[in-house]
Amino acid sequence: MRVFRQTLRALLSHWRRHPVQFFSVLTGLWLATSLLTGVQALNSQARDSYARASQMIGGEPQASLAAPGGGVFSQQLFVDLRKAGWPVSPVLEGRLVLKGHEDQRLQLTGIEPVSLPAGVAVAGQAMAMARIVDFFSPPGRTWISPQTLQALGLREGDTPLSEGGETLPPLQAQRDMAPGVLLVDIGFAQQLLGLPQQLSRLLLPKDFTAPLPAPFKHRLQLKTAGEENNLSRLTESFHLNLDALGFLSFVVGLFIVHAAIGLALEQRRSLLRTLRACGVSARMLIAGLAVELMGLALIGGIAGVVSGYWLASVLLPDVAASLRGLYGAQVPGQLSLSPWWWFSGVGLSLLGALLAGINSLLRAARLPLLALANPQAWHQAHTRWLRRQGWVATLAAVIAVVALLFGNSLASGFVLMAALLIGAALALPVLLNTLLNLLLRRRRSVLGQWFLADCRQQLPALSLALMALLLALAANIGAGSMTAGFRQTFSDWLEQRLTAELYINPQNPSQARDMQTWLAQQPQVRAVLPNWQVSVQLQGWPADVYGVIDHPTYRQHWPLLESLGANPWDRLAKDDAVMLSEQMARRLKVHLGDHLTIPAPNGPWSPRIVGIYADYGNPKGHVLVNAEHLLRGWPDLTPNRFNLRIDPARIPAFLKILQTRFTLDDSHIVDQARLKGWSTQVFERTFAATAALNSLTLGVAGVALFISLLTQSQSRLGQLAPLWALGVTRRQLMLLNLGQTWLLAVLTLVLALPLGIALAWCLDAVINVQAFGWRLPLRVFPWQLAQLMGLALLATLLASAWPLYSLYRTQPADLLRTFAHED
Repeated sequence: MRVFRQTLRALLSHWRRHPVQFFSVLTGLWLATSLLTGVQALNSQARDSYARASQMIGGEPQASLAAPGGGVFSQQLFVDLRKAGWPVSPVLEGRLVLKGHEDQRLQLTGIEPVSLPAGVAVAGQAMAMARIVDFFSPPGRTWISPQTLQALGLREGDTPLSEGGETLPPLQAQRDMAPGVLLVDIGFAQQLLGLPQQLSRLLLPKDFTAPLPAPFKHRLQLKTAGEENNLSRLTESFHLNLDALGFLSFVVGLFIVHAAIGLALEQRRSLLRTLRACGVSARMLIAGLAVELMGLALIGGIAGVVSGYWLASVLLPDVAASLRGLYGAQVPGQLSLSPWWWFSGVGLSLLGALLAGINSLLRAARLPLLALANPQAWHQAHTRWLRRQGWVATLAAVIAVVALLFGNSLASGFVLMAALLIGAALALPVLLNTLLNLLLRRRRSVLGQWFLADCRQQLPALSLALMALLLALAANIGAGSMTAGFRQTFSDWLEQRLTAELYINPQNPSQARDMQTWLAQQPQVRAVLPNWQVSVQLQGWPADVYGVIDHPTYRQHWPLLESLGANPWDRLAKDDAVMLSEQMARRLKVHLGDHLTIPAPNGPWSPRIVGIYADYGNPKGHVLVNAEHLLRGWPDLTPNRFNLRIDPARIPAFLKILQTRFTLDDSHIVDQARLKGWSTQVFERTFAATAALNSLTLGVAGVALFISLLTQSQSRLGQLAPLWALGVTRRQLMLLNLGQTWLLAVLTLVLALPLGIALAWCLDAVINVQAFGWRLPLRVFPWQLAQLMGLALLATLLASAWPLYSLYRTQPADLLRTFAHED
């Protein structure tokens, strides 16, 4: 042990003499761990919220009965079913805004605890009789999660007012409540939501399988547990994309560690030789290097986990807004993580350090004792490694081709991207070495030949930093092109689809019938386009079937990606036909001309597919049929929305009449401009986290290049001193060094362009198709690429500024001193 302690002490002394390298290793581990653990924190928080939401009533997802159109229905149906022997329990759900908190729309859920199935837990807790009485007896209780209570700035026992002036029962915090949800007795919920004698759904026991009585078949629809709780499945691709960005940042950070550890090991060749000559075995030497590496990983890991928590806290509001806007998922605005997350973050740092340093440890273990001090042996080892690296890059390219040709899943899409990025990164040093050799053969001047030869000589030290720069640039080009292309495609699609000037959502079926008659009599309304909606399951996937009337608006403003024949809208109006969204067609693997089986109360319905259209941003399937055909299967269905074509100047006066006639609040009336603005805002918030992670990845690559240039600045004096002795000034040496750095950076940027465009194609044509179900057209934005290239060159200049300034300030005595150590 004494020998081991002295060996470890000698190894650690290197970091005291080279603090920049010590900083570079810690920085790499810190950045890599920080970005990956931050993404994991975001995903962990979201998935925990999904689990709480699905287990709020019952401990696991419950089957239920609901109205076919997804709206509310009469409480009398609950009474009639109970009389028929069905053990149903009523639930009412709706959106509620508290006074003073207009920016937060909460979900209010009302339950009837007495009729809940036996053994059912509410918010993770079994309700004893005393608590049940407490829950529904005046003044009652409003259960709320501690995070939501804190976000609202309220305390337990408070009785806030709703936007309509109704008083909520006293608030009571419950640890297992889902965020953004208020749970009250159903009597209070009906009063607060202004829906007396109305229900949203009826809960059923888990194992209840009796067929629905005939009088209820057209009025209620059975929804399975999987249909009611789709958040985990629907948001899987969103979290997978974040995981991919976090992993990419982790890899780029490890490049910094790999480069710094390799340089430190090369600089300690003489120390390793001396230790071996003093009797330290190779096994003990490797053990000392491993302990040193683990100690550095522990320090960097702790700092990275703390920074990851901070990063996740900064990005969480944008991610929560994206999930809420896209999927209706309620995610708290504050982090609440388990101790396991903290330990796993440190474990990731240890694993990353091992992966980054294992190559250097193996090199030190395999080189002969006398070769430890021979630089040529190390260069020969690097040449052999470069050759192997080329073969590994070729293998990665083969894997990418196989995944592209034979893969048909999201996992194969990410295998394609990973193989493409890894293969390109590994091939970069090989390509740069080949290009420099070709340029070297064409140069005739002595200084030009030295310039290229020395540039090639720097590749071993700079290759990892350049690989990190390549990956970061490719990720930014790919993600930026996909995001900008999606923004343009999405905007064009919104302009085409959102053509009605006003969208009205009735509160209940009775109001819908009255509204349909009244709207048809209004002279200022040019056209009334009612929508009927039914929620169904198609081969296990949730989908909404919409019934529409035959009107020129749809023909003019509903673009089709594919259509059967020349007049698909005529077929939809007259034939037993259907149109469906692109993602639904891909999920069900159906094509034009196929028959789509839709479950209906009176038996399966199989209309023919005559059109496929884009439906960006919708996590559920979207199916379009003629209203008359839909009402054959669901005759009691009423419109759930009215799209009104009206002169925009007449909207204010019309809304006053409408609200007076039907007492509708603002949540049931949406104008075109407001809907477009909300959709665009959701889009921007959705990609805010992606843009932030892309910027951080590029920043990490810049740090990697800076550290690589800084750590080799001192070792460069040996190559520059002979030039100075031959009459080259320090200013010229500085410019030559800058030219070498820029040459390598520019070559890397040139190679990053096709890689980034290939990555954008993978995101548009493979990942988006497998994750979301739609394919985006590949769009390349030259100005965006020029900006990114300029930013990368600026980052290169900043990274080389300090090393160049240090070289410029190098004294002649320092340059002369390099000759004193020559053999």
